[in-house]
Amino acid sequence: MTAAMHDEFPPPGEWTTDDLDRLPDDGRRRPELLDGNLLMSPSPTRLHQSIAGRLMAALEETCPADLDVTQGVEVRISRRRSFIPDLLVTELDASVRNPSQYRPNEVLLVVEIVSEGSRSIDRVLKPALYAEADIPYFWRVETEAGIVVHAHKLDPVKQIYVEQARMTDGILLPEPWEMDIPLARITPRGR
Repeated sequence: MTAAMHDEFPPPGEWTTDDLDRLPDDGRRRPELLDGNLLMSPSPTRLHQSIAGRLMAALEETCPADLDVTQGVEVRISRRRSFIPDLLVTELDASVRNPSQYRPNEVLLVVEIVSEGSRSIDRVLKPALYAEADIPYFWRVETEAGIVVHAHKLDPVKQIYVEQARMTDGILLPEPWEMDIPLARITPRGR
């Protein structure tokens, strides 16, 4: 942090996305925002980043031309809530503007890769808030006992995610588009 940041931050009261926009770009991970409170995640591990990169490439190879796959771009849920999923799939039209953040209605799928320091947030908190924001699909990737992908689809009436599949061999799903990705494709070397 710079000395100037100590004078201006934290702002009085709760943090907002406007405050996030005023933070200096110091090359570090950008904080997330939960109900006006900053969430600072630890740096990701090599395993986490390898899975994210491999999964991003596999999704990119299979996704329809009207969609875009990216990683680590902010989803602004509200003025007081902002998350940065590990991977996300958006409408191509929204990605063409090269945004540093997306609105929830532009996002089709969010993927969180659970890390030791993010278990409760990735397993409980984020799915509940992504569902509340009407993001149609949510995947959670677990890594404790091999790679397990939990695919969920939004129940728009109840605003909760319903598990579609728990996959330990491959990502075989009919939606959000038809895909068949062997888990070996996203498993890092030495795993």
